[in-house]
Amino acid sequence: QLDCHPFPHCIIRNFLDSETFVENLQTELLGLNFNEKSNDLYKFKQSDDLKKRKEPHITGLRAALFGRFRSWLGEVLGVELEPTVDISCARYEYTDVLLCHDDELEGRRVAFILYLVPPWQISDGGTLDLYSIDSNFQPQSIVKSLIPSLNTLVLFEVSPVSFHQVSEVLTEDKCRLSLSGWFHGPSLERPPRHIEAPVSRSPHLPRDETVLLEWVNPVYLDISYQEQIQEEFEDSSEIQLKDFLKEEKFREVSEALRVAQIQWTKKGPPNKRCYDVASLDTLPQCVGECWELLRSESFFLLLSNFTGLQLHYLCPADDEDEDKEEDEDPSTPVCCGELRRWSHGGYTLLHDAEAAQAEYALDLVLPFSKWQSEFGGYTCYVANEEDEELLTVYPENNSLALVYRDKETLKFVKHVNHRSSSDSGNSSTCRALYDFSFVYYE
Repeated sequence: QLDCHPFPHCIIRNFLDSETFVENLQTELLGLNFNEKSNDLYKFKQSDDLKKRKEPHITGLRAALFGRFRSWLGEVLGVELEPTVDISCARYEYTDVLLCHDDELEGRRVAFILYLVPPWQISDGGTLDLYSIDSNFQPQSIVKSLIPSLNTLVLFEVSPVSFHQVSEVLTEDKCRLSLSGWFHGPSLERPPRHIEAPVSRSPHLPRDETVLLEWVNPVYLDISYQEQIQEEFEDSSEIQLKDFLKEEKFREVSEALRVAQIQWTKKGPPNKRCYDVASLDTLPQCVGECWELLRSESFFLLLSNFTGLQLHYLCPADDEDEDKEEDEDPSTPVCCGELRRWSHGGYTLLHDAEAAQAEYALDLVLPFSKWQSEFGGYTCYVANEEDEELLTVYPENNSLALVYRDKETLKFVKHVNHRSSSDSGNSSTCRALYDFSFVYYE
């Protein structure tokens, strides 16, 4: 079965002609050691590369795929495919996922997946979802979902538009076992990467300290306590301030977020992010006032006192900052922010443009929902071009999280998994996490 929509792909059912061979292959694969794989893009278990495995059925399949089948495929495509062997086994179980990406890497020409699954239904999740693209060659929406089926081989051409995902596995009692890899050859030409317009930044709003007295827990307005917070923050570059808002204000905003008719917009594209953003002109009064608090002049000064960063002209400069100011024009502190709603399927991903534009910044997150870490939705900080996780910030009701990051530090929000909705008792309504997310720049 051949199809060019949304990009060229092929489905070959009953790929292997011996049921016994398929069963023995499954047995050999399930006996392998699997490594937990988890980052911004995926969560599943994967074997090591199978190019040197000696098991008879793995060896037989590998020889067939990268021998006669590779030659036939090259003839069909009119492309010289290389003999490079690139194959591994993946196990996807409950809440495992591989989010939207295009598979592009130098030398990859055709991707393949051979499914070795029990009887599978769309309600089990784990579908191979194919995306359409917009005018900027960015993924837009899922237009085709392929349900895994035993002994079915799926092939697709790796290209700048081959955006796809493995949707989250929703069944708790089945394993989505597959063999996958790539046939290598000359890569297709790639159009220039689309660069997103930068997010607009604004200076503080002219609001005096009255707004702090109305909203902020009085303990955080005590100067001596602010000095303690700054000392701790300067040691670790991060802090969580529990019970940050006054209890009555926090309850009022929480309730308004839950019941108000706020207009939400899905934010993409899916190869970079997927979550809902509130339209500011639809915020109820108390939520709008909380938004203004986080943008107010007095709050900029409070953040300066918490962190030692120069986010207000009244913040005393240290010696390094004074030296800097002699060389540079003093800049006006600015911020950008949004009110976000996270529900099942929400995430953000690391991407090249973000790494290229990384700069010194103070991140603020203020959550308004009871949340469990096993749901996902937490923020991970990682070193650029390294797998090392530097810090994980878990959402906590009314706990103000502050993190200062440098140019070599990136962040992502971990995929919100099915547990976030299945934990809601008998209700089919998905649990949601609301948060204010701001970034402040000196």
